[in-house]
Amino acid sequence: MGEFDLIARYFTRPVRHAALGVGDDCALLAPRPGMQLAISSDMLVEGRHFFADVDPEALGHKALAVNLSDLAACGAKPLAFTLALALPRVDESWLAGFSKGLLALADAHGCELVGGDTTQGPLNICITVFGEVPVGQALLRSGARAGDDIYVSGTLGDARLALEALLGHIHLPSELLTQARQRLERPTPRVALGLALRGIASSAMDVSDGLLGDFGHILKASGVGASIRTDETIKLIAASAYPSSARGQFDQKLLQQCTLAGGDDYELLFTAPPQHCAAVAAAAAQSQTAVTCIGQVQAEPGLRLVDAQGQPMEHRFASFDHFA
Repeated sequence: MGEFDLIARYFTRPVRHAALGVGDDCALLAPRPGMQLAISSDMLVEGRHFFADVDPEALGHKALAVNLSDLAACGAKPLAFTLALALPRVDESWLAGFSKGLLALADAHGCELVGGDTTQGPLNICITVFGEVPVGQALLRSGARAGDDIYVSGTLGDARLALEALLGHIHLPSELLTQARQRLERPTPRVALGLALRGIASSAMDVSDGLLGDFGHILKASGVGASIRTDETIKLIAASAYPSSARGQFDQKLLQQCTLAGGDDYELLFTAPPQHCAAVAAAAAQSQTAVTCIGQVQAEPGLRLVDAQGQPMEHRFASFDHFA
């Protein structure tokens, strides 16, 4: 099967939103009046971001999910995406599964594939996603202010827990591993919550490399500091609610590492003024997404961890860094 046959069979679909889609030298997108385009790219590399034996359908889902998560963090509605795909060989069974997972998530969010590239080489997936947001309503990293509450959506830490088990560093019961691996390989982009938070959140980003490291970007962009309550964050590891309680199996240090610096969570981390507390709750209910307040933004620079009694905690948790 040649390159263009591969594209036609697995990745070409009728155009729905774009003015021009797959099959020409460029795709054409026409944002509505009063809208801005939000654009983001993410790359997934075999051996760095996923295991060689990962289910291709799950990989297709995740490849797009991590990009949609960026749009969610901006408060942007998905429009379209491009796919650049390097393949070691043409494996029709793998391509069928990958495209199924990819396009199922695309359909769920009304986001159409409008172009890209394919080549032979080590397995590498690069997606660029396009969304739209009303002028002046994008959620940014630079808007946090002293006194704001800090929130995170969903759960944290289970993806890292699954990774530790798959690497052989810890043992997880099969049921627990299955559910934690689902969080690692099939993250849920919080697009609906991002849209609902426009005009409510003062800053936002998604948690991809770990809560502490990622929130540090908000603090730097906003010129503020913060305190995070570790007693609240550790409750967010979903594994603790499984029949075989993770909290009972593992020490606190491991669970704190997973929740505070685990990475691959793809939840929304955002701030909002205290007076918007009811609006945050309404946005969470509207998007059917749980949110938890985990701390407060402060004027004093730096990121501090405190325990249940508000006492400072020493920590050496390091979030993921591609080049560390």
